Amino acid sequence: MVSVADDNVREVPDDPLAAIDYCYEQGWTDGLPVVPPEASRVDAMMAMEGRPPETVLARHPATGLELTIQAAAVNAVMAGCLPEYFPVIVAAFEAMDREPFNFHASSVSTGGSGHLLIVSGPIVEEIGMNADANLFGPGNRANATIGRTVRLTLLNVFRTMPGLADKSTQGHPGKYSFCIAERADRNPWPPLCEELGYPEGVSSVTVFAGAGFLNVENHGGNTPEAILETMADAMANYGCVTTGQSVVVICPEHVEIIARAGWTKAMVREYLFDHARRPREGMERIGKFVLREYERQGRQDFHRGLAPDDILVTVGGGDGGGHSAFIPSWSRGRGSVMQSQPIGVCIDC
Repeated sequence: MVSVADDNVREVPDDPLAAIDYCYEQGWTDGLPVVPPEASRVDAMMAMEGRPPETVLARHPATGLELTIQAAAVNAVMAGCLPEYFPVIVAAFEAMDREPFNFHASSVSTGGSGHLLIVSGPIVEEIGMNADANLFGPGNRANATIGRTVRLTLLNVFRTMPGLADKSTQGHPGKYSFCIAERADRNPWPPLCEELGYPEGVSSVTVFAGAGFLNVENHGGNTPEAILETMADAMANYGCVTTGQSVVVICPEHVEIIARAGWTKAMVREYLFDHARRPREGMERIGKFVLREYERQGRQDFHRGLAPDDILVTVGGGDGGGHSAFIPSWSRGRGSVMQSQPIGVCIDC
């Protein structure tokens, strides 16, 4: 069996189990078995890209290490991706490479972020992503392996090894894989890809350095205010309230209540921002008052984020159950700003 790693071709035993063990011995895994990056599989992955294999997708500002299309393809194979998933991976790394995302710090900080990918548009159905029940859970190949490619790439290309470069205090399961799709058929608002200004038919991926998510449960509320006040309270708990951005994933049961009353997504963001707040005296008492950041708001009550647009709102999850989700930002402030990229369109080339 011929494998490809670190842009080098290597001969390994012609035995799948032995090849998997070889990958473990080389330190190429996230602790779980990987698919040995056999050369023909890597070539099939790269065939989904029109640029040369040596094209650089992302650079690590601290070490100078670079991610090429070939290296991304190798890690996508090891993660278990099919070739049709590869354009999502390419777009995600191009988005993470932008300076406001803070690729280095969000990968190695004690905050322990997982890089959340939110995919929107026609590609969700084209490649069979899950936007329905068990959205954040296991079982879907596209969601699981696209997200896992990000982590394997961080380990194998950028060398962010836990305990060495990655100093995460506790981490969370999203550091294995953290990839979801927007649910179009239950979304009463324009899809995220359209909201971001991309042309009709163009899909997008948004990347967010996220901490572990909070399940926000409300089975009894039957007004937008009841649902959103529940969410705002979760967003403003003392453990999460910062000036950082937020991702809010509203389940179909909750979004039906909100949309039936005529609320737009802008109204949702404004309500959440206005209600996700804590008084200054409380922030000072617990030691989380950072004057430099909160002065910008010009308020005595301190909000999650700096403005309503700091809250990304999307729709996802199964039809049954009043369970939505809030994903806080990784840092104590604005250490990372989410970025988006159209899939299959290189806007930075």
